[in-house]
Amino acid sequence: MQHFYVWKFNRTRRLFVVVSLAFIAALYVWVQSDGVMSVFSKKGPAALARGNPDAKDIGLTFNISWGEEKVHDILKQLKDSDATATFFVSGEWAERHPDILEAIIADKHELGMLGYRYKSYLDQELSQVRKDLIYAKEVFRKLGYKDIQLLRTPSGHFSEEIIELAESLDFQVIHWNVNPNDWKNPGTQEITDFVLKETDNGDIILLHASDAAKQTAGALKTILPGLKNKGYQFATISEIIHQAEAKEKIVE
Repeated sequence: MQHFYVWKFNRTRRLFVVVSLAFIAALYVWVQSDGVMSVFSKKGPAALARGNPDAKDIGLTFNISWGEEKVHDILKQLKDSDATATFFVSGEWAERHPDILEAIIADKHELGMLGYRYKSYLDQELSQVRKDLIYAKEVFRKLGYKDIQLLRTPSGHFSEEIIELAESLDFQVIHWNVNPNDWKNPGTQEITDFVLKETDNGDIILLHASDAAKQTAGALKTILPGLKNKGYQFATISEIIHQAEAKEKIVE
């Protein structure tokens, strides 16, 4: 499984070595444990990357920041398999495709946001990130979606300060821990094999419904029944959050 951790390489070489060793030790502790995975400590700001490892519920998520063609194929596959997912969309995309947004909701999928512009928050000042989040919230409110609390940062890039800012605006930052990089179009079979092999209890799977992901819908034809055959149940991210254990395993 692939995990994302934020690092700042602005220390001396000696300190870098010490911090690296500490990271490896922390990662080893997490790998040996069975807890809910968060990025950064839940004592402070945290992003959820995995749910309850004792439950067969998994979170299927899709990011959309541009395009209007591939999402329909994906929605069809989900409907045919009676599978529920959570879609994270940018405010800019939502403004251009309110009809597709309505189709997503009509199929009883959950909606989360990617901010307004799909640009890495690590490349922006914190004040710019704040403006982006506030503007995105207003855009979704005008479209009729005023209670969106799930946030996935563009490209999954964040820092503790960004998570803290998001939480101050009543967002819960959602990451992932299964990522087949479907947007790179590595092949339908490779996407399928990766997801079926790597997915475990409580996992959050990252897929894409933007037009760049040309093989995702095809992979879902096997992924969806394959995961069901393994006994997994598809849950929204809100359900994953509610089912997550109070005790969390932390990687700092």
